Order: sequence, then structure tokens, then C-alpha cells
Amino acid sequence: MNESTPEQKLDLEAISQKLKDKKGPAYWRSLEEVAKTAEFQKWVDDEFPNRRDLATIDRRSLLKFMGASLAMAGLAGCRGVFLPEEKLVAYVEQPEELLIGTPLFYSTTMPFMGYGFGVLCSQREGRPIKLEGNPRHPMSLGSINSMVEAEMLNFYDPDRLSNVIQQGNISTWEQFAETASDAIQAQVAKQGAGLRFLTGTVTSPTVAAQLNTLRSKFPQSKWYCYDPIDRDGERKGSMAVFGKQYETRLDLSKANVIVSLDSDFLLRRPDSVALARQWADGRRITGTDGTMNRLYAFSSRMTTTAATADHYWPVRPSELEIIASAIAAGLGVGQAPSSLPVDASIVSAIVKDLQQNQGSAVVIPGEEQTPNLHALCFAINEALGAFGKSVLIQEPVDYNPTPRVDQMTSLTNDLNQGLVDLIFIIGGNPAYDAPADLNFGSALGKAKVKIYLSMYETETSAVCDWTAPVSHPLEAWGDLRAHDGTISLTQPLMEPLYDSWSVIEFLSSLYGPKQEGYDILRDYYKQGPHKLDHNKFKVALYKGMLEETTQPTVVPKVNTASIQPVAISPAGTEVRFQSCGKILDGTYSNNGWLRELPDQITKGTWDNVIEISPAMAQQLNISSGNILKVSTQLGTVEGPAWIQPGQPNNAITMTLGYGRTAGGVVATADEATGYNAYVIRSSQSMGFLPASAGATIQNQGGDFRFANVQLHNGMENRDIVREGTMDEMKQALAAGKKPFRFPNEEEIDLDDLNLYPKDVFRWDGPQWGMTIDLTTCTGCNACVTACQAENNIPVVGKDQVARGREMHWIRIDRYYGGNKTSSPEADTLSAPPVVFQPVMCVQCEKAPCEPVCPVAATVHSHDGINQMVYNRCVGTRYCSDNCPYKVRRFNFLNYQMEQLQFQDIQKIPLLKLLNNPDVTVRSRGVMEKCNYCIQRISDARIEAKKAGLPIRDGSILTACQQACPTRTITFGNIADPEAKVAAMRKDPRSYLLLGDMNTRPRTSHMARLRNPNPEIVS
Repeated sequence: MNESTPEQKLDLEAISQKLKDKKGPAYWRSLEEVAKTAEFQKWVDDEFPNRRDLATIDRRSLLKFMGASLAMAGLAGCRGVFLPEEKLVAYVEQPEELLIGTPLFYSTTMPFMGYGFGVLCSQREGRPIKLEGNPRHPMSLGSINSMVEAEMLNFYDPDRLSNVIQQGNISTWEQFAETASDAIQAQVAKQGAGLRFLTGTVTSPTVAAQLNTLRSKFPQSKWYCYDPIDRDGERKGSMAVFGKQYETRLDLSKANVIVSLDSDFLLRRPDSVALARQWADGRRITGTDGTMNRLYAFSSRMTTTAATADHYWPVRPSELEIIASAIAAGLGVGQAPSSLPVDASIVSAIVKDLQQNQGSAVVIPGEEQTPNLHALCFAINEALGAFGKSVLIQEPVDYNPTPRVDQMTSLTNDLNQGLVDLIFIIGGNPAYDAPADLNFGSALGKAKVKIYLSMYETETSAVCDWTAPVSHPLEAWGDLRAHDGTISLTQPLMEPLYDSWSVIEFLSSLYGPKQEGYDILRDYYKQGPHKLDHNKFKVALYKGMLEETTQPTVVPKVNTASIQPVAISPAGTEVRFQSCGKILDGTYSNNGWLRELPDQITKGTWDNVIEISPAMAQQLNISSGNILKVSTQLGTVEGPAWIQPGQPNNAITMTLGYGRTAGGVVATADEATGYNAYVIRSSQSMGFLPASAGATIQNQGGDFRFANVQLHNGMENRDIVREGTMDEMKQALAAGKKPFRFPNEEEIDLDDLNLYPKDVFRWDGPQWGMTIDLTTCTGCNACVTACQAENNIPVVGKDQVARGREMHWIRIDRYYGGNKTSSPEADTLSAPPVVFQPVMCVQCEKAPCEPVCPVAATVHSHDGINQMVYNRCVGTRYCSDNCPYKVRRFNFLNYQMEQLQFQDIQKIPLLKLLNNPDVTVRSRGVMEKCNYCIQRISDARIEAKKAGLPIRDGSILTACQQACPTRTITFGNIADPEAKVAAMRKDPRSYLLLGDMNTRPRTSHMARLRNPNPEIVS
């Protein structure tokens, strides 16, 4: 489990039998918990694990890899001890639009997977500090995901490239521009025959127009695009059945039945935030009213979508085509396969459900699955009448939509043939993440002049002659199209922190004098197809987008004859390549917030693992922590094994984006680099290696040191999670019982046993509370990162996480198992159902932490908030000992002190800019916890008082609530009967976490409702 609790070999067969015999817990978080190993029990019994080791910590070893982004996350301790305090001169004339202490909000756009994601950025006295979703933007709808939220940390990252680099030496923009100018002028006579451009996905109308201008000036030049996480399957599948490349966008608000075939649409798509909202809106139940959509998932890995599905079946990656073929045959398309990886009755029941929901059903293929699977799904969705409803077919938003692998292969061939004199690489990191069989890094070295624009000095920098710093989107003008085509504008919130150029500024210098970003953007929209005058351009900037610019949709006819016959998968081991749910393809490798964020499923931090099923691990005698050697024709990779319930047999999952050798202090941390799965990823098999590829697995033994949080802060198997079906709830209510109780749970009226008055706090004013609906929680972690950004929560590093000392104020507990009535696989390891439960300080009215604090550092406010007075706290930790919810975090060390980047005095002022000035900065030796974002409550109280009005319901959004894509969290005044949160507390599904302890939490939870297919359950 960690360094101080060595892994005891588990008897997986005994664990499985224990669950089947119902001798294990109804809900469990790990295999060790079910097995009740001695090491596990020792870990649970110790409130502060490994506390004895604190005196032996070598601080330099402890913190040697916690550089760059880690310090920015918690620079709260930067006091005058090591930072000189200087007097500032106030504004002689305060800017008219600026009110000191009051944030300004600007609409702008962040890139996410190449597409535009609309955000609102709060700015304090000229410095941006927080990103929120733009409510007007169709891809964010006011919410955000962890990766876009963490862009703020990237912005202030001292590891960003700050100078032009020429072959490892610092140079200047003047020397760089002269070299680039000479090299491109040499191409004039050749009409650009030796000129190449390599970019990622380009959805910027301005960048596309500039590249087209360059290509018209150099007609023999070529422009290539490459992304390691591509959509080639959809592109090629579209070409097969339509004879033309289209993009697919989904509208799940029109889908009552959803079938996912290896698609993690709730997390890993450019439009995942919008899709998560649509999916959740189709499951919201008030009391016993409403209907729920139904989600089936067949997946080659336990993903967030698979975990939230009403039914989930693990299958090998190659078997997804077989499932799709069987569904298509059931709908009258093609021939049924001769055998299935699941029971035929399951597919029959799903087909029947789809047919009964004709016009309101959709089948979603995996983003990294084969072209033939996408072709099959096009045919299925056409047969279901989904086109124009839940499935919208549109012209590509990408301006160069040719399949990425084909483009990279062509470029590599050009390089190897000596056809490239000059290549511009704009963004990306192809020397690290290109298909291994192309050996792109070696081929790139054959170009005569190699120029690279990047925010970081990466693996590609080592191969290039020049690396120039490109501006962050928060300091540059630009534009991007959202996944639905909406044109979204980017505006700078701050002058560039370094001497960097934006992409559009750099491209302008290649065909004329360098222009400023604003002038380039303004000229394009003044003269281009939109012809925006000054006022319309200002309105577009205000809104962050040009309205009514979505891509038109079409309803093409599917050519089913082009679909290839499906072959039965041969026996053998398959290797699934999966983008990381935190750092994607490695884009966010140097971001401390995301590296320390627990994985949505495994709950691992910092490293990547090789996921293997319990049955396969037992067969190969593998334990979690053993080092596995995965060998293919392209090479070998070694990484730690992680036994993952719900992983298909004879298939392992390897996560991309780790194993970096450049890119920043955090990305290349000695103790938390991870393995690089790209070195065995082939251009012929980008999504997975089939069994025919001959991959082998060898157990090298060992006991890898994980920093995994799934066993931290447990609640001793108490009554935690409640779930069930609508029918079960109605039956219980009809019988006069509280629904979703455990079988042996007594139904006691706690008020009858209470020695204290029912209303503990009586105050004629707001009483704040929160409700969390487990039905819609996907465990995406957006709330965790938003809380970290809002409240100056430090990153502590792998070693401290492994010791159980992570500082996140919110944790999302992930439980397996549950109710067999609604989940047939509840008592197995093969595909156990999953429940996500966000837990933070629940603000007890009778808080056990308060009477034990000797200095009254934890006290109650008049409006019901359990407050922390940091300057009183002396670190006794009695409050944490007494907290049954284990939601308090003790700041063991000054995590922001004595780190590598503090040796560079010039970078320290930059690090000071990130912190939220409304939140107290905490130093070593104090207890921290959630406070309902009390700074936001205070702001709303002041504004309401100034207006002479009561605080309006919904006017206060906590950071976690505002970020949540599915609107799982509701906050408000529970004393107001008209408030939404008050109504939700009275809902039949509402319950208080550990309510039998009579702590009376202000945060309530709502039981998770599942919507299983009765034919499958029976």
C-alpha cells in the first residue's frame, strides 16, 4: 500500500469467495480492505500513519523533486523569512474600472484537446488567479474540468521556457528571427519545396488563415498535423461509410438509452463537460418524480463512464467490434457474429431496449477504437434514427482533418528522404509521443533547420536547432473553435511573463513584418467572413465567443456494404493504451495539481501503473507493486502492476503521458516519473495492441512504492453509501420506511434519544448547508482541483502522500460492491459496480472537534459554519482524532520552503502571484479543512447588505459547486424553505453521513439511484 506498509500477497480466490458468501463488507475500497490484512488494519488504526518516521526525514531528499508547480500551489508560506518585504507605491490615479480588492472577470478561451473551451477568468489588480466555466459557452456551460482549471498553474510555472534556446544555449529573438527569415527566404526560389509545418489540431480560424497565406506564398510547402490522442478511428470510419470525413457531436439530452462501446465520454472528449451535464440532466429525480436515462458500458478498462454506468461489462479491446456487430445484427444491419464475449441474452436485452427507444437512443464508440467499430456505430445510430437528434454529423471543425497517423507517416518519410530543408514545429512534443515505429526523433535530425515553438523545453527541443517560447493563452490574443464549431475568442489577462510570442505573432513574421496579436486578430475579423465592426467585436470579446457560429449539420446516408466483417479475437494478451484522466497525453506532466490529483478509478497519484485483472494476476502470480516487463516487437517497458477490479481478463491497460525526460522539474521528478508507454505504441495500433502483436508480460518481482490514497481517511466500514433503484425507493416509501437502509440497520428517531434541543443554533439569518447527489457524481475530480485553486492548498509531493498526508480538502471516495438487487455483479471482482462519494468537512452542528480543541481554534459561526481560526491553532490534532469523517488535514511541513526553484531569486516574485488574496495563507503546524468557501459567502453578504436585500438563493456558488460539470453539489440557506438546498434535504433520498452519531451535518448526501434493465437484473 505504501512504503511503511509492505504489500502482503493477497489470496484473490479467497477474496472473491468472501464477497460471494457475503462475509465481506457491502462496500469496499480495495482488495486489502476485503482481505483484512494485518498491514491494512495497522494503517486504519493509526490516525496519522508513519508519524514516527517524521523525525528521520531527510528534507532535501523529501523535497528534491517538489519543484516548479508544487511550490506555486502552496507558496502561502512565503513570508518575510526568506522573501524581502518591499513597500509598494499606490496608484496615483486609480484606473476607472479597478476597485482594489474586488476581482474583475473576463471571458476568454482555453485550448483543450485542440478545441476551444470557454472560461471566465478572475483578475486581481492585474493578475489572473482563477478560472471558471463560461455559462454562455456551449462546451463549458458554466462548469470546468480539472485540466482546464489547472491551466492557471501552468501560467505561473517558473519552468516555462523564458528564453530563446539555440542548441542548448540561450539566444535572442533577434538572432532567432534573422535565422528564420534567412531560412524561409531560401525557400522562395523552390516555392517552399523544402518547407514543412507541423502543428497539433488547428481549430483557430486566424491560425488556419495564416498557414494558408504561407502555403499560397510557398505552394510546394506542406502542413502536417499530429496529436498523440487522435480521432483517426472516427475519421477513417466516416470515410468508409460516407465517402467523406465528418465529425460527430453528441446531444445526450435527447437520449434515453446510451450504450458506450469503450468510450469515456464523461471525461476524455473535448466536449466531455457538456456531455456530462446532458447525461446528468437526464438522471435528475425529485422525490419519486421524473425519469432516468439508462447507460450501458462495454469497456476495455474501468473508466469514469464505465463506473457510472447502470450496467458494465469488461471486454478485451478487440472484442468491442464483436459486441457492436451483434447489436447491429439485432437491428437488422449485417450478420451476427458466431460467438460473443458476453452472454447473448445481455445483447438481446440491450437491443430490445434500443428498439423501444427508437429516436432517443445512441451507441457511442470509443474515441481510440478502430475505424470499423466507428463504421458499425454509424450504421447502428442510423438504424436507431439518432442522426439529427442525439447524433449530429458535421463538417470537421479541424482545419486539417486528415488522419493524424497518416500525416505523421508522410512527414517522417519526407524527413528520411532528405526532402526537408526547414521545418517549423508549433506546439506538441512529437519526439516524445510519436509512434515508436516511425522513430520520428531520428528522422527529425535529418532536416537542415529545425525550429520549435513551445511553452517548455521538451524532448523535442533536444532534437531542434532552435526552441522559442510561445505565450500562454492567458497572455495572448487568439481564437479557437469549440467542438460544435462555435468561434471562441482568447484575450490576454496579463502582459507576457516572459519575452514570448504568440503563435499568430510568430506566423505573421514569416510572411511580413511581425504584427501585434490584437492587430492580427482584429484585422481577420474586420475583413474576414464575419466582418465585425468595432462594437460587434467588443460584444464578442465580452461574451467570449461569436454566437450562431456552430458548424452546420448534415444527415448523410450510411453505406453498410463498406463495413468489414468482424473476426473473432484470437487468444492472447492485449495491451490497451489509455490517455491519462489527469495529464492527458503528457500535456500537463509538469503540473503539480494534476500529478497529485488521485486517479478517478485507481486513486493513485504521481505515477502511472499497469492495470491487470484479479483473475489474470492470480494466474500469473502477480501482486500489486510487482514490476512487470511488457515486451513487444518495438521494445520493452517496465512498470508497476496494479490489480484493478473490473479490468478485463487477458488485457492490460497502460497509461500514456508519463516517463518524461524533459519538460520541467515535476515532469522529470526522480521518484515520480513513471514509465513511458509511447515506446511500444505502433502507428498501426494506436489504441491497442491486439493479441496477434505477440506482447508478453514477465513478472520482475519487487515492491513498488505507491502513493495511493484509496485507503486513506477511512470511516471504519460505517454506514457510508446508500444506493438503489426507483422501484426500491417507492416500495420502501409505500411501506412507511426510510428507503435505502442497510438490511441490519435500525430505524431510530435520533431526536428521541437526544439530550440537547433539536435546534442547536438559533439565529435569525442564513444557515448554510450543502447537498451532494450521488446519482450524478462521476468522480471526475473537477471539484478537488477547483477547491485547491480557490483555497491556496499546497501540493505535498509523492513521499508525503504515501505517508497519508495529502492536503486536499475534498476527497472523492470510490467504493466497489453494493446492492445485488440492482447490480448483479455486486459480489464479484470481475465487474463490481462503483459508487463515487465526495466528502469534505460536513460542518456538524454538534461538531466533535470543537469541545476537544484546547485553544478554541475550531468554533462555530452564527450561520452554522465550523470555522478554523488558524492563528490560534497549535497543532495538537485532537480535532482530527475526534472527527469521524476524517476530513481535517494537518500541515506537517512547510511544503513551500527549501525547494529547488527558490535558489533562483528572480523567479520568486512570479510564484507569489498565484495565491487567492481572499483566503488565509497557512504555514506549518496548523489544521486545514473545507469552510464552505467562506470568503465567497462574505462577499455575497456584503453585496446584499449594500443593496439592502436578503442574499438571493443561488447567488453563492462554492468553488466545488461552480466547477462541477454535472451539478452534483447544491449550496444555500437550509433555513429558507424556498431554497433549493432545503428542498433537497427533505427529499426521500437524502441522508446524513454517519447520521447515527448525531453530529447533525450541514452537508447531506442523496442516495445514488441506478436504472438497471429488469431483464438483465433478473
